[in-house]
Amino acid sequence: MNITLPAKYNFVPRFYRLAIANILSNLMVPLAGLISVAFLGHLQAIDALAGVSIANILFNLIYLILEFLRMGTTGLTAQAVGADEQETVLLVGLRNGLIALVLGIALLIVQYPLREVAFSLLSADTDVKIAGIDYFNARIWGAPAVLLNFVLIGWLLGREENGKVVILSVIGNAANIILDYLFIVQWGWSSVGAGVSQASSQYLMLFVGIILASQKIQRQQIGAVMPQIMDFAALKATLALNRDILIRTVTEMSVFTFFSNLSAMMGTIIFTQNSLLGQITHLNVYLTNGLGFATESLSGNFQGKDSKQQFVPLLKISIASSLFIGSTIATICVFFPQIVFGILTNHREVTDHINNYIWCVCFILVFNSVASMLEGFFLGVAEGKIIRNVSLISAIFGFIPSAIASWYFHNNYILWFSVIMFMFAKMATMFVFLQKYLSSNIHVDPVPLKVIENSIPLPREVNSAKSFGFQIRD
Repeated sequence: MNITLPAKYNFVPRFYRLAIANILSNLMVPLAGLISVAFLGHLQAIDALAGVSIANILFNLIYLILEFLRMGTTGLTAQAVGADEQETVLLVGLRNGLIALVLGIALLIVQYPLREVAFSLLSADTDVKIAGIDYFNARIWGAPAVLLNFVLIGWLLGREENGKVVILSVIGNAANIILDYLFIVQWGWSSVGAGVSQASSQYLMLFVGIILASQKIQRQQIGAVMPQIMDFAALKATLALNRDILIRTVTEMSVFTFFSNLSAMMGTIIFTQNSLLGQITHLNVYLTNGLGFATESLSGNFQGKDSKQQFVPLLKISIASSLFIGSTIATICVFFPQIVFGILTNHREVTDHINNYIWCVCFILVFNSVASMLEGFFLGVAEGKIIRNVSLISAIFGFIPSAIASWYFHNNYILWFSVIMFMFAKMATMFVFLQKYLSSNIHVDPVPLKVIENSIPLPREVNSAKSFGFQIRD
């Protein structure tokens, strides 16, 4: 049976196709480390497993910080696609690719001091450190490919070429599994093999991605735009957007790092409980970020097409979908806590009282579900300053006061309240900025609404806009 959607919601199939592709590609970096851990976990010696697990924390941290390359590429590409500016579409990819290549080479140059500082902070056994360093030394050479793949995937998603993103995700992870089996199980390279496998799979993925991305691009087109790559104004705007996203990411990472440190100060049991509850929030983040990136692609596309009346329907669909995911995860945790956390650990002293904090996670899941969609919207319209300012405001006024109180009173409930306040402040502040942005960008022809609103029904777009709490210009 064919379902005909109202005209203003005709983007919904595009939205969910983008969301699925985003979720799959989102899981690539953590899944790469998980696959290696799974192979190493079946070796006799545990040192390699522990060393790779420690080094994976460092790589996940580095690549999470640098994911602004992907986030900053998607929205700008989508805007250029919406405006049908093919030259700009190509320039966005090339310009961000150049930034990714420079950063990737920079990581290779500073790999020694980076490695020494990171591993000097660890208190692991010598054999574990050696295994971690071996893994780091091998995997770091894949950094340029990883960062270029961030840009490539962001660029493809901005063009809504979802199938190619899924293909790249499958190729990257399939290659990693095959190479892990070859290097670790068959050749016995242990942690070195895990690092070589991940670096190699990223270069293979990049090679295939370049082929897929260049299918609709002529060599002459690239030659024509090459002189414009270093255009000062455009490069400055790109760097400014990436800077704002980076500040936002570092701010949020700092919040959760302080949360973990304060949890550790309250004892092993509380730290473990908070870490397990944190895994639930991380799962929600990976899923809702897929919807958020889909929102970014479509909001950028609508901005480029000057179809701004689609903003409100897009936000309604994305927020409702995200809330469904967050509410579903929260409901499962509330009604089946022993099953959920029993899968993660069999230590009864941890799971017996974890129920006391589940309600905190429920609030966080709901607030984060909404905030992620609003953040995706602002990324799509390239309002990097807004997401930067929102994160800073939320950390300073939402998180820090309660976090200090939790440290002073040594109270885990107050600590969780600090995260709730951070997420609530982020959501509420986003709505304030959203109201201002929509009220200044969506308008109808200058007909006095008061004259007509009592005689004929307002257009649905106007009613939708009013339902978000902003005024339509007279």
